[in-house]
Amino acid sequence: MRRRPVDFRRPVRRRVSNVVVWSLCGTVVLLFIVIFSKESRIESRPTSSIKDFTKYVKNIEGLNITDEMLSPTSVTRQLSDQISLAKAFVVIAKESNNIQFAWELSAQIRNSQVLLSSVATRRAPLTTRESETAIRDMALLLLHAQQLHYDSATMIMRLKTKIQTLDEQMAAVSEKSSKYGQIAAEEIPKGLYCLGIRLTTEWFGNSNLHRRMNERMHIETKLRDNSLYHFCVFSDNILATSVVVNSTTLNSKNPDMVVFHLVTDEINYAAMKAWFSMNTFRGVTIEVQNFEDFKWLNASYVPVLKQLQDSETQSYYFSGHNNDGQTPIKFRNPKYLSMLNHLRFYIPEVFPALEKVVFLDDDVVVQKDLSGLFSIDLNSNVNGAVETCMETFHRYHKYLNYSHPLIREHFDPDACGWAFGMNVFDLVEWRKRNVTEIYHYWQEKNVDRTLWKLGTLPPGLLTFYGLTEPLDPSWHVLGLGYTNVDPHLIEKGAVLHFNGNSKPWLKIGMEKYKSLWEKYVDYSHPLLQQCNFH
Repeated sequence: MRRRPVDFRRPVRRRVSNVVVWSLCGTVVLLFIVIFSKESRIESRPTSSIKDFTKYVKNIEGLNITDEMLSPTSVTRQLSDQISLAKAFVVIAKESNNIQFAWELSAQIRNSQVLLSSVATRRAPLTTRESETAIRDMALLLLHAQQLHYDSATMIMRLKTKIQTLDEQMAAVSEKSSKYGQIAAEEIPKGLYCLGIRLTTEWFGNSNLHRRMNERMHIETKLRDNSLYHFCVFSDNILATSVVVNSTTLNSKNPDMVVFHLVTDEINYAAMKAWFSMNTFRGVTIEVQNFEDFKWLNASYVPVLKQLQDSETQSYYFSGHNNDGQTPIKFRNPKYLSMLNHLRFYIPEVFPALEKVVFLDDDVVVQKDLSGLFSIDLNSNVNGAVETCMETFHRYHKYLNYSHPLIREHFDPDACGWAFGMNVFDLVEWRKRNVTEIYHYWQEKNVDRTLWKLGTLPPGLLTFYGLTEPLDPSWHVLGLGYTNVDPHLIEKGAVLHFNGNSKPWLKIGMEKYKSLWEKYVDYSHPLLQQCNFH
């Protein structure tokens, strides 16, 4: 057989080899696909495992309470809401004296709380089957509460009524507290009463005391010498007055230049003279007077004494009626009618020979030398005083009735108040400006108590309006008888004032300030020992 030429044989050989090649390529591709798909399956398995593991870890770590409580289909949330509402109804049930129902609600609240606790313990959501009984029982109780009108509107009304009742109770308690506090502040401690009795007995039984007093009266020229430092105290409290005198003299650089003018009432006159006769107080000059010996002090001259003769005034202050509770008890205190309080408006008459006086209340303690007060220029004013208008309530509108036209027309409601208790009085200017008559005018206008209630500060603010020179605050520190005072102010203060009800000689005195006063009391004195002062 004749063979084909070479050109025809070669293609045949190529065709066979191409089939083989394509077969091999196809096999390789198939193997690659199989291998890739297996690898893909192998790689996908860990992703599924991670998800399962994460879910497992979440179950182990615990339930997400926030998500659970935000879910509208959460059984835990429903149970928690029921508990909150039930707690409110427990309070209302108790207020309504429905103790049995309050007990049932409380018991069911405990049951529901046990279920919620189990959720937290096992770290898995609460199922409907588990909570069905608790939710149903609580729902029945809440429905019963609604039938009893324990709804929100009723609850609000009950709370309003309760608040109103509590306000009334608080007002009543506050009124009682004010009354008892005022009574405690006005009491005469047994020790002071004992001291007065023993001193009076001593005065009338010991002629040496009379001799000492007469010897001291021989220095009458010092009582009129205007080059000396004159202080005046009007008081019926022997021990308190003694502290004022003792603290002033002990802190004075020149006690021989200090003169004290003491004025008391007839009851305490003998006792006061006895005490200041048997004690020297560093040799200072001391004069004791009885205001009932002042001939000029009578009802025709003094408006307060004239008002005391009025039957309505007597009934207001001494009958015990409460005026329907409109006037606080502190303003109905008869002590404000005492001439020992009002004598401060008659200082030029009490001491006609003097030109300048420092007035001190009997509830102060002096801890600096006060001689500098006598060299202060009052700039033609009558009264030198420390202002107290650092706070709003110490301005004129606090003390006076600005609905009255007389007050409204003559006085600035925002004018700065000032304090009685340590005052420098220029008696020359006082007499020149006839200040006592100004006081009389306003006291007579207030006969019906419509300008101010009572006391000596309001008429003082009117009398010395435009006549008061502000002093440096360190001269007079107030508040030790009713509030907390900055320790730095106390340290710098020349005169510390125990104004308020908590006087240092009373049991209700503020303990942290008592030592400031007590260090000027000689508790080793025989009379104080006998009267059980300690």
